[in-house]
Order: sequence, then C-alpha cells, then structure tokens
Amino acid sequence: MIKEIKFTDKALKQINVLLAKKDKGSFFRIAIKGGGCSGFQYEFTFDREKTKEDLSFENILIDKTSADLLKGSEIDYVSELIGEQFKITNPQTKSSCGCGVSFSL
Repeated sequence: MIKEIKFTDKALKQINVLLAKKDKGSFFRIAIKGGGCSGFQYEFTFDREKTKEDLSFENILIDKTSADLLKGSEIDYVSELIGEQFKITNPQTKSSCGCGVSFSL
C-alpha cells in the first residue's frame, strides 16, 4: 500500500475516468524518471502488470523508488487556463524548471 502520499478526490476521480476507457484490469502508474531540464520528471502511464517492486493504492501503482521520492506529496488534478493536468506538490523538490515539467531533488 502507498503510504505518505495523499491523493485528492479530484485526482482519484480523474484516474478512474481514465481507467474506465482502458481494458478491464488496467492500472494507472505514477513514476519519477530521469530527464527534463532539471533532472527528473513525473510520468503517468497505464499498465496491465503489477510487479513485486510496485506499491499500490486502489488501482494506482508506484514503484518503490518513485514512492520514496514522492513521500509527503499531494497528487491533485487541476484545471488551469493552460489546460487540465495532474499536479504533484512534492516537499522533497528543491527546484523546478520554468515550464513546470521537470524538477530537481
């Protein structure tokens, strides 16, 4: 189970909307990958397989390494002037790039 990561009701609702469009048994995966101009970026994908390295909450999967980097975070779904997106407020983030896509830890 994913501990120390908070999902807002809006985020959970949007994840369920997205999963409803996928094959039954699909998972929503959240990961932190290397890349972007600041070193790391969040990745949101769909997966059909849960591995032994995955932590889960309902139909959401996060690998153990990413979960450690997300400790204390809040995952929300927001509507802004530029569009709708998942927004992660991560207290471990030291800085982020101007576009808000990548960050450093």
